[in-house]
Amino acid sequence: MPNLKVLKSERRYAGKVFNLIIDEVEYPSGNKGIREVAEHPGGAVAVPLLDNETIVLVRQFRYPMKQYLYELPAGKLNIREDPKLCAARELEEETGYSAGSLRKLISIYTTPGFCNEQLHIFLATELRQSLHGQRLEEGELDLTVEKIPFQQALTMIEQGEIVDSKTICGILLAERVLK
Repeated sequence: MPNLKVLKSERRYAGKVFNLIIDEVEYPSGNKGIREVAEHPGGAVAVPLLDNETIVLVRQFRYPMKQYLYELPAGKLNIREDPKLCAARELEEETGYSAGSLRKLISIYTTPGFCNEQLHIFLATELRQSLHGQRLEEGELDLTVEKIPFQQALTMIEQGEIVDSKTICGILLAERVLK
């Protein structure tokens, strides 16, 4: 870390989704400060295209926002899990589709000001119905699968109907690939 000295680092909370790390730091000026970091294992995201004109999104309730959001299928990485395998797993669990092809688009940091979460975004094509179907977790039971014309998804971003950052990023990158 450039000219930043960590005086003390403490894990104050260890949770199912993230941990909270509190660091006491000293800046180059000699001033001291506190840095709070949400430590997250990262995740993977699928941008599922049925064809070049139709995208598959999920609509699910997000507790922190107290509302339903349109999102790309995504999930948390297991320990040492390959992000591509995670994207394939989450696509199948949330939508009931499996991909014949998964192509890495990008890796992003979601909120680098306080969180180290990195998401790996994959373009999922050659979709087919999975033999297993959806396998939703407890908090996803009201999740719905939405097949949306790709151009409509772009309009939904412009109109503020799609507000999830990973979803916006994935759709806009997929648009560049489709051109």
